[in-house]
Amino acid sequence: MKVIEKEITIENDDTFKMILSKYGALALDKQENLSELIGDEKGDLDIEKGIITFGDIEFPIQILGFYSHDIKQWSWAWDNEEIFGKDLIKSSCEMKAIGDEFEIAEFSTPTLNADFNDCHTLAMTSISILNMDAYYGVSEEGIDIFVLIQSDLIEENDSLLKFRDTFYTFQKNFNVYPKLAFEAYTKLKGYGFKPHDDFAVAKIGESRIIVGFTERGNITRILMYDEEE
Repeated sequence: MKVIEKEITIENDDTFKMILSKYGALALDKQENLSELIGDEKGDLDIEKGIITFGDIEFPIQILGFYSHDIKQWSWAWDNEEIFGKDLIKSSCEMKAIGDEFEIAEFSTPTLNADFNDCHTLAMTSISILNMDAYYGVSEEGIDIFVLIQSDLIEENDSLLKFRDTFYTFQKNFNVYPKLAFEAYTKLKGYGFKPHDDFAVAKIGESRIIVGFTERGNITRILMYDEEE
């Protein structure tokens, strides 16, 4: 009997932690692609033109929201149309619609008490859910404006080593469910996934990443078999 693989989607009763587990590693992967392109260049945001530039590189943007350091508060752009205009908040409005549909307060509440790391997790989930290519935070007079970027200029690096290191870094540095994160990252990248009782396998061409798990879903080991070497 053929087993139908379950797609990675947002489901009813998903918590934000589950959503971050599903979509965060892919977002980190995307951010590394952006970093490879722009290097150490700092972003210059032009809201009137709806662009951000890094030296000679220019991207059109969508505004996701902004963080106020003095009051430690995240504000969604969808609640600030009078500031940004409706054209620049379309992606933010999509996130609100998802929050309304699945009762995810983090996406559907206009303002959130947050720290700076919370802003990054909101942006990370957003770029993966909306199939954007990256996000960037621009400091502007006491606030950080988070923008979403979609551009063919950002090329993917799909090396086996990057996949392994990205997953390891993600599950180590974020409060997520590692077992769910590995399955989701593998499937969202379009790779083959095979689960077992205490380990799972990502099939990347002829190569393999094998991750062992405890009964609680924590990682015991990560092995890499690169057939191209």
